[in-house]
Amino acid sequence: MTAEARGDWQGWRAAAEDALYGPDGFYRRPEGPAGHFRTSVHASALFAGAVARLLCRVDEALGRPAELGFVDMAAGRGELAAGVLAALPSEVASRARGYAVEIADRPEALDHRIEWLAEPPKGITGLLFANEWLDNVPLEIAETDPEGVPRRVLVRRDGRERLGEPVSGAEADWLARWWPLPAEEGVRAEIGLPRDEAWALAVAGVERGLAVAVDYAHTVDARPPFGTLTGFREGRGTAPVPDGSCDITAHVALDACALPGGRVLTQRDALRALGITGARPPLALASTQPAAYVRALASAGEAAELTAPGGLGDFGWLLQPVGLADAPFEALLVEALLVDVPDHEEQ
Repeated sequence: MTAEARGDWQGWRAAAEDALYGPDGFYRRPEGPAGHFRTSVHASALFAGAVARLLCRVDEALGRPAELGFVDMAAGRGELAAGVLAALPSEVASRARGYAVEIADRPEALDHRIEWLAEPPKGITGLLFANEWLDNVPLEIAETDPEGVPRRVLVRRDGRERLGEPVSGAEADWLARWWPLPAEEGVRAEIGLPRDEAWALAVAGVERGLAVAVDYAHTVDARPPFGTLTGFREGRGTAPVPDGSCDITAHVALDACALPGGRVLTQRDALRALGITGARPPLALASTQPAAYVRALASAGEAAELTAPGGLGDFGWLLQPVGLADAPFEALLVEALLVDVPDHEEQ
């Protein structure tokens, strides 16, 4: 029996699935994602406040339904869902219902209004928000061999790799459309088909409203030639070893994930449209209200981190309206988010 037949070698999708979500997987560890990396949710409460404002705009577009759903995909320990509910105006909060989708156990102290689920709910009216979820949906890695043929990359539990069979079928079709590989030995691609399918399934759970995916992203005209697969452990980047000891992540082809009507923009533009600018408070405030000045300065620093070029501000936001063709879009922030901001105005 060959090593591959014994299971010593497997594709990256299966290896990462077990390493991240298996019985002893990384995402089942007690410290949670916040113990290893910093997302926008952990960077500042301003992020949850901005998402709460977006939910309010969706609420307006939906005509203020009796029950307004907020779905937090890959919820970690429920930090975003709790922050959003806490930031809502009382009238909206009284109708809001939160759903946290996560494989780990429910935290004991989590807000009782948040339902803890292993799968996305169905029939939601409201907002589904997936912050850094799709980058952890496992996928296959392809690499071009010396003959110019894209082959699946196989990996062992210790991280060692070798090339397997040629990429074929639906995966080959996806590569041809979304990440065509040149006939150059060693170039790589991450086959995003599982992410497209996962996103479509999550969006299907929204009956009316908006679905948003936020993640590290790239587009078909600027794919990285050697891919983006990496690991994170205790706040540091590391080699992606599928043994459960580290996070395994790869940037997302959000343009491939987008369904009809979807649009991708940067987090910087999205958050600015949601009221996060990072503007420094007026210096005069320092002499008249020094405590308020310090608080405002700290808030400006957090806003700057959330919108920083080369950092969190470059994240992609995929906006996917669902069943809103008859809604008053002027009341929905989606309209503002879909307006391109001229470069000179961004300054």
